[in-house]
Amino acid sequence: MKRREVITLLGAAAAWPLAARAQQPAMPVIGYLDTASASTTAHLLSAFRQGLGGAGYEEGRNVLIEYRWPDGDYDKLPSLAADLVRRNVAVIATINTPSILAAKGATRTIPIVFAVGVDPIKFGLVESLNRPGGNLTA
Repeated sequence: MKRREVITLLGAAAAWPLAARAQQPAMPVIGYLDTASASTTAHLLSAFRQGLGGAGYEEGRNVLIEYRWPDGDYDKLPSLAADLVRRNVAVIATINTPSILAAKGATRTIPIVFAVGVDPIKFGLVESLNRPGGNLTA
């Protein structure tokens, strides 16, 4: 084998692990948007993480979560939702009407999963419970 062929083979062998790593899918990112603060909603976050765990997702192991809280300043919600959209999260999870509306106003393509204690049809969040339409689902 000629020197040039050996160098070419060594170069290809060294580059192979880099190419293999580049082909691995990125870890999915969930955007979490709420109206309060992390300390106020700690019990809800615990339940959220527990639900993710039940579906096989563990924060930091196979999913990342980007949290956004306006600390009660609802005027910040649209910019926080837009930030999650710019971050290109896989899904936005939210729990109350103001944050749902902010997420809905920020994207028509990223799925938005929400839990809310009001009638989502009455508040214009979805068209119906059977067929929510758009990118929102309860």
